[in-house]
Amino acid sequence: MGRRLSLGIMALSIHVMHDILLTTLNARYIHSSFGLRYLYANLGGLQTRAQILEFTLQQRPLDIVEKLLEKQPKIIGFGVYIWNVREITDIVAVLKQVAPDIVVVLGGPEISHETEQQALTDLADYVITGSAEQAFAQLCEALFNQQTPIEKIIHAGFVLPTTLTLPYTAYTDEDIAHRIIYVEASRGCPFRCEFCLSALDKTAKPFHLQEFLAAMEVLWQRGVRRFKFVDRTFNLNSEQSFKILDFFLQRLDEKTFLHFELIPDHLPETLKALIQKFPPGSLQFEIGIQSFNPSVQNLISRKQDNEKTENNLRFLRENTQAHLHTDLIAGLPGEDLSSFAQSFNRLWHLNPHEIQLGILKRLRGTPIIRHTSAWDMRYNPQAPYNLLSHKHLHFNDMQRITRFARYWDLFINSGRFRHAQTLLLNQQPFERFMQFSDWLYAHSQQTHKIALDKLFDYVFKGLVEVFNEEEENARAVLQADFELNQVPRCPMCLRQSIEEKKAVTRTKTAKLRQTQHLKQSTSH
Repeated sequence: MGRRLSLGIMALSIHVMHDILLTTLNARYIHSSFGLRYLYANLGGLQTRAQILEFTLQQRPLDIVEKLLEKQPKIIGFGVYIWNVREITDIVAVLKQVAPDIVVVLGGPEISHETEQQALTDLADYVITGSAEQAFAQLCEALFNQQTPIEKIIHAGFVLPTTLTLPYTAYTDEDIAHRIIYVEASRGCPFRCEFCLSALDKTAKPFHLQEFLAAMEVLWQRGVRRFKFVDRTFNLNSEQSFKILDFFLQRLDEKTFLHFELIPDHLPETLKALIQKFPPGSLQFEIGIQSFNPSVQNLISRKQDNEKTENNLRFLRENTQAHLHTDLIAGLPGEDLSSFAQSFNRLWHLNPHEIQLGILKRLRGTPIIRHTSAWDMRYNPQAPYNLLSHKHLHFNDMQRITRFARYWDLFINSGRFRHAQTLLLNQQPFERFMQFSDWLYAHSQQTHKIALDKLFDYVFKGLVEVFNEEEENARAVLQADFELNQVPRCPMCLRQSIEEKKAVTRTKTAKLRQTQHLKQSTSH
């Protein structure tokens, strides 16, 4: 994520067999573009003339252009998102230089707002804003019938889910074998959280439940066992949520894995009882907390009952086997470092499996922009438009929090240091880990590409040098974590103790052999 699928349109190109190419750049190969598959599924009679062609951010723009031109398309539709807008801008610029006759159509959340101000808009022939499934098919029909649309920017708006052809047959066998399979039972969100594009939806609408479940049955029969639901509010309609969960519970096997995004303060007893029936490893809930500060919640139009949220998290953690992935956002207007630390510590003591610390982003079109002047919000002018500073959080503060977030993923969310984290975090997780984070960056000047054995050594040194922990205690907890992890090389901090353990083992083995020889001699 996500993760909101404003299934925008893409660039168009021609080929003998495939006049229409639907393309985008995914972050990695394992991801699949849900939006492209929706566009393809809703092309109607044009579907036989279309092909999906996906790339990754690791591929060079010139190589991608070459691959696109090999298909000889007439229309190319590009899905534009916050993570690929730079690369797609480069690709379209080259494409228009070498093949200016190909019609380029853009769509997706990144190009659907502030459209006229973007350089990418100038390069394209058409831009479709909003949910583009039907508008894209209509545009293609018009172009093939020599009916040139008058407007370059086509505003599609919100499309009722029940009017769409479901995209699940567009997942190939290769997708099922190697990629994440995204699904959605509803689209939209009724809430108004100003940092989120879903604040513009005003409502959430479900797909036809029986039709959706029939499509899930087909995917299940084809071998899909990992389903990632992209619904923003999966448990909003508890009756529908119950039926979907029960559908999978009836088919559950050891490979089943389901991912849902939950509203934290809405968990009816019927859902609680059903969730309790799922075994370990089968359910993951992504739960957006964002902030526990009521004044901040009010400022950004976020309605959240903090007491119910805490009770529901506590119930899920203590009474179910669901994996809890929780989210907080640093940099919200009205929140300083102390306020954020309080939210972080409050969430930590509820004991979720993961806390994902995100940095506020000024997503195009989101209402968060209304606070820019009052709170002196300064954002990165380049994607991902992350907050650089505001009135109560200086640039240096945001840099420290960004490093904290990266290190937290490496050391805590990864689960590698389950024993050591007790000493590392104690009862003040935010304050102590910020100390560790500041110390670690000062010593390493790295936030990425740190070898696993080095992570162990940094934890050891941090415990001893920052928190004055006894070396023996630090080694003991790291030894326990080392034995749980597959570490290619032994960390320096553990080499002596491991060599001693090996020596004891060798001695025991030698004594065992001597005993065996003595037994044999006695028997003779």
